[in-house]
Amino acid sequence: MWSQRRVVDYALAKRAVVRSLNSGRASRSEVCDAQPYLLRAAKHFGQPTTRPCPVCEVENVTEVTYVYGDALGRHAGRAKVAAKLAAMAQDYDEFRVYVVEVCQSCSWNHLTVSFVLGNGPPDQDDPQP
Repeated sequence: MWSQRRVVDYALAKRAVVRSLNSGRASRSEVCDAQPYLLRAAKHFGQPTTRPCPVCEVENVTEVTYVYGDALGRHAGRAKVAAKLAAMAQDYDEFRVYVVEVCQSCSWNHLTVSFVLGNGPPDQDDPQP
């Protein structure tokens, strides 16, 4: 996306959770704890993927996208269809996007990536004095 910035990838954290589960340091009930609201959001707003669930491998995970930011007003904290993010990026100065993967079969869920969108001024790598 053209205005995507301040990207944080949570792949290492996800690998650590899956490794803890596989080694017995974590139980399935600890990592498969998606709330009913998240499961509904996955069903109605989620984007299907081709990635199998790392826990049950029964079905592919679904990505749910949430948006947060003061500029969003009443739209902050809501699940959004990923296809609408480009239009939102042009309409709002700045907001943060969180993408969560969810398995609707076993209730696995994990934050995969977060980033900032919006038409505000670009981030400065080297702030000028």
